[in-house]
Amino acid sequence: MKLSESLEVAIERGLGQDQSGQTGDAAEREIESALAPDPTLLSDYLTHLASLLPSAIRLSGTRLVVDCAHGSASHVAPELARQLGIEARILNAEPDGRNINLQCGSLHPQKMAEETRRSGADLGVAFDGDADRAIFSTHEGRIADGDHVLYATAPHFKRRGTLKGDAVVGTLMTNLGLELALARQGIGLKRTAVGDKYVLEEMLRSGINLGGEPSGHIIFSDISLAGDGIITLLQVLRLLAETGEPLGGLVRELKPFPQVIRNVWVREKRALDSIPEVAHAVAECRSEFGDRGRAVVRYSGTERLARVMVEADDAEAVRRHAARIAGAIESVLGNHAGVSREPSADPETAEAGED
Repeated sequence: MKLSESLEVAIERGLGQDQSGQTGDAAEREIESALAPDPTLLSDYLTHLASLLPSAIRLSGTRLVVDCAHGSASHVAPELARQLGIEARILNAEPDGRNINLQCGSLHPQKMAEETRRSGADLGVAFDGDADRAIFSTHEGRIADGDHVLYATAPHFKRRGTLKGDAVVGTLMTNLGLELALARQGIGLKRTAVGDKYVLEEMLRSGINLGGEPSGHIIFSDISLAGDGIITLLQVLRLLAETGEPLGGLVRELKPFPQVIRNVWVREKRALDSIPEVAHAVAECRSEFGDRGRAVVRYSGTERLARVMVEADDAEAVRRHAARIAGAIESVLGNHAGVSREPSADPETAEAGED
């Protein structure tokens, strides 16, 4: 369960000052010195994970490639695989305190996907450093993000009668292709601001038990009220076992729309819909695409950035409109220092929980 922002701030302040009144690095060292590892926590967690699989599900012999991102999964995934009889090829599981997420994990899943294809594994997965996100690879080496996971799991949940509300929750970044593909199967999509905390809030408000983000945050609220990449992996493995289909087969009909994200550095954050040049560019985009596309324009919550996202079934038109909208913002609000930049590798991560 995600904490409220006010409670997060209060906890941060408390952690930043020890009982003697020290703050900053001195307080952090004092706090760290009082922490002690508890090996029972890992064993308890592994027991909990194993309990999530029905007794009829047998994963012995499953061939899996796992990228642990030199993070917390390094201590969990190998042991879980051993206990479940999974033949796991473990990548990037040597954390040294500095190499976490370094050119690996869910932000860089290409090597995991290539190893999955090369080794003939049934499935590949890449976690991020704290393992709350999971990005997958099909056995052919095709990367499957959070939208693919929702597409694979939601119809299966509906068929077995466990999809509450006949809908899933996504965000502004969820691809329109997923929304339309789910609609064809009688499954709705509710959108929230970017950040898994907002996804969870909407799930609880609407009584929906499945939601997530393209970045790999997936929430199965009947199991956990927080995204957990290991749980996501187990749910995908269960799905493959119950359907007898590879992941590639389950997501074959999902056709994500071309999507372009542009970041524009701004000198001030004026209401974007109040700027005629921007409003006109957005209106032109939406008029051309109709229900075949989307344009989302918003500010970053942590940086002086305007984010432009355009998606539709016409890749060239998407690029054209994204450039036009970004240019309109730049012409009025830009800091005139070559500010229009390509998006970061993971705009969701940069803004998770802060929009």
